[in-house]
Amino acid sequence: MGITLQKGQRISLDKVAPGLEKIFIGLGWDVRATDGSNDFDLDAAAFMLGANEKLPKDDFFIFYNNLKSPCGSVQHTGDNLTGDGEGDDEVIKLDLTKIPANIQKIVITVTIHEAVQRGQNFGQVTNAFVRLVNDSTGAEVLRYDLTEDYSTETCLIMAELYRKDGEWRFNPVAAGYKDGLQALVNRYAN
Repeated sequence: MGITLQKGQRISLDKVAPGLEKIFIGLGWDVRATDGSNDFDLDAAAFMLGANEKLPKDDFFIFYNNLKSPCGSVQHTGDNLTGDGEGDDEVIKLDLTKIPANIQKIVITVTIHEAVQRGQNFGQVTNAFVRLVNDSTGAEVLRYDLTEDYSTETCLIMAELYRKDGEWRFNPVAAGYKDGLQALVNRYAN
């Protein structure tokens, strides 16, 4: 079991797992049981950002329709349409040694697909978490369990992986947005 973080608790990967090169970010959640509700489809994504907090190109936005970064350093393993089952519902793999020097931050997000049309929000989601795992050993390094109630939000920035002083750091952000994925695309697109 890795280190459990609090919201906003920034931590250096070099300090908690020296020499870490290949990792994956696992995201998981459960949906509260409600009568007559539509199926939930939550989607993980990664925004690879430059120093200006923008995507260098559109293909540095990694999600279910663009599973791999142009440099091959970040890969989404595929869309889980139901979130059923235990453990990670969606996974994003990263090779820290291959991330281009111009990428300073990777923002990990989760959105509810067609949330407005389906009348859904993160207040209907429970047991949400983000965890950072050593891909070589399978050992969980860091974990953040979402405890806040996001009853109007349809999109969350779960965490950021960013460079500072030549090393990678992790920050569980847990910031919610009401306007879904489009709010983040507007924020990070050039």
